[in-house]
Amino acid sequence: MLYHLYEAQRALIEPFSDFAAVAAKMFATPTSPLAQAPFAQRIAAAYDLLHRLGKDYEKPEFGIRTIEIEGVQVAVHERVESDKPFCQLRRFKRYADDHATLARLKDQPVVLIVAPLSGHYATLLRDTVRTMLRDHKVYITDWKNARMVPLADGDFHLDDYVHYVTEFIRYLQRNYGNCHVMSVCQPTVPVLAAVSLMASRGERTPLSMTMMGGPIDARRSPTAVNNLATQRSLAWFENNVIYRVPPGFPGEGRRVYPGFLQHAGFIAMNPDRHVNSHYDYFQHLIQGDNESAEAHRQFYDEYNAVLDMDANYYLETIRTVFQEFRLVHGTWDVRAPDGRLERVRPQDIRNTGLLTVEGELDDISGSGQTRAAHDLCTGIAPHEREHFEVQGAGHYGIFSGRRWREKVYPVVRDFIARHQPRAAGTETADVESEAALMAAAIQRDSSVEPTPTPAASRRRRRAQPGA
Repeated sequence: MLYHLYEAQRALIEPFSDFAAVAAKMFATPTSPLAQAPFAQRIAAAYDLLHRLGKDYEKPEFGIRTIEIEGVQVAVHERVESDKPFCQLRRFKRYADDHATLARLKDQPVVLIVAPLSGHYATLLRDTVRTMLRDHKVYITDWKNARMVPLADGDFHLDDYVHYVTEFIRYLQRNYGNCHVMSVCQPTVPVLAAVSLMASRGERTPLSMTMMGGPIDARRSPTAVNNLATQRSLAWFENNVIYRVPPGFPGEGRRVYPGFLQHAGFIAMNPDRHVNSHYDYFQHLIQGDNESAEAHRQFYDEYNAVLDMDANYYLETIRTVFQEFRLVHGTWDVRAPDGRLERVRPQDIRNTGLLTVEGELDDISGSGQTRAAHDLCTGIAPHEREHFEVQGAGHYGIFSGRRWREKVYPVVRDFIARHQPRAAGTETADVESEAALMAAAIQRDSSVEPTPTPAASRRRRRAQPGA
């Protein structure tokens, strides 16, 4: 019922929010007669703030059109490589006319960024993606809003998350030979599970895993998020935060943890900071500080855009990760697609490098929670493992902003580079023509791979403008 009431309230407020947006423009536009009224700028600022407090925030775009690589502007095309009921595998393909730049792009490592499914959209990692594109071929998991997924597509469980990650890794391995995996926050746990299961089955595992600010062992340095999960029973969460999607959405009737409740929780963690931020925004508008006002809009356009999570996935994550600590206790069994139970054994991982990153001031995943992965992955040689603590960084600072770009990214880039094979042979995965794609598939499936002639290689390179 709460979800129904929220939607009714939102529908009621929406016309007033739209009116406030129009009024703000009328009082702010210099050619408008209303702009000549006393205190017009203050009135415009008040209406603008009212509009932003009442508007509905939809999923933002990544909006990465170009990046600069060593002084050369490179075009970026975003496309969906795999579309599953609850997630899309999204690729950011780079194109360049400069032959030297294109040659560098083609031999760069392939990285799968696993975005969190914990309230915000994958676009929260926009800065992460943009920075990684300088030196890598980048794919990302773009999780869908559960209220947009019809009931006919079934439920989504924590085990399904692990299977999705495994399928995406295999997809990149088929196309490129292998890949690197980078997980931010919540997905560090299912990513470690996916790679562990692949290792236990004897499958080829990713070249490296980069884990950033995640609850591998949520018992260490518990935060407010951890304390809430341990102080409340699973039944409490199910009775107080799980609701059914109301009519009007494709996922009508699906049990979810609604995004608006998650957003309320985010705000409740630091209410004073958000109040001060909105007051500062009001002052920036009055003072005509458009740059600061725009920075505020960009942040809250992202921060206020939230998605619903399937109830099964959410409750299982609470129980498995934050209450029973099954990963660190060695008691986590994942149900395979064929129904078998498989034990998650991180100690079976041997041929994958491990980099963990933590923020000194992280108030979501406390100190030591991510570093705990090293205690579990005992099969990885010590010289293949590394930990980096970012001084002065909070949770978001380790994957977005100046500290990410200047301090964290060089460490991540160099770690991936050390675990990237020097041998060539990834070009066939980057072809664009249908004929080349078919040829690559035939070569992968054949027990004997023909060696292309120099002339054929030159023709193929001319047909491959992107990387």
